Amino acid sequence: MTQSLPSVTIVRRIKASPSKVWAAITQPKLMPQWWGPDAGPTLRAEADVRPGGRFSIVFRLLNGDEHNPIGVYREVVPKKKLVFTWEWPGSAERESLVTFLLKPFDGGTELTLIHRHLPDEEARVSHALGWNGLLDKLLVFLGDIV
Repeated sequence: MTQSLPSVTIVRRIKASPSKVWAAITQPKLMPQWWGPDAGPTLRAEADVRPGGRFSIVFRLLNGDEHNPIGVYREVVPKKKLVFTWEWPGSAERESLVTFLLKPFDGGTELTLIHRHLPDEEARVSHALGWNGLLDKLLVFLGDIV
């Protein structure tokens, strides 16, 4: 019997068009303005948004810790779907998979974030907290650019 690995699914309704949400999650010049799980700064964002393209984001938490998740884009459907691998260099954590799904609704976009193949429950809880913090910042950022 195969045991499935933990995952995180978060759904948010955003008062911004799918185009604006897509730009925020894919444009390296916009990503540093909102990326990260807490109020710490994003120091660098690189994104070659195409299947096989890579991304790298460096952010600093309020406690001073710096993190640099990297990955490869697997699926890119503009304004609808973005799928990429998620790796923590230097960590024992294996590669996992993140999906952003964008669906228009009257007045905005329903964003579903799914993070699959997390190694254990501790990683699931940690990533759920981080992604929720990141999405909180995204909503504020998009409110500023609506």
